[in-house]
Amino acid sequence: MPSKEDIKFLSNPDIGKKKKRYCRFKKYGIKYVDYKDTEFLLQFLNEQGKILPRRITGNSLKYQRRVARAVKRARQLALLPYVTDLLK
Repeated sequence: MPSKEDIKFLSNPDIGKKKKRYCRFKKYGIKYVDYKDTEFLLQFLNEQGKILPRRITGNSLKYQRRVARAVKRARQLALLPYVTDLLK
């Protein structure tokens, strides 16, 4: 029986594996999402200005709700745009 080192792959066998996502709020101990910190909130928006979903950002449900609320408040105060062509 050949060992794993003897087998030659045509492509990388790690391609199909998914990277473990984590909630950055729990990891770094962030308790409050500030709507005035626009640089931080831009990490959760795509190029059109839409809020990225949990499955992409890896946030927990609790903090995804807080991020969404902070983004909406920042939009109302004109700190963040509602719609844009190229935000980043």
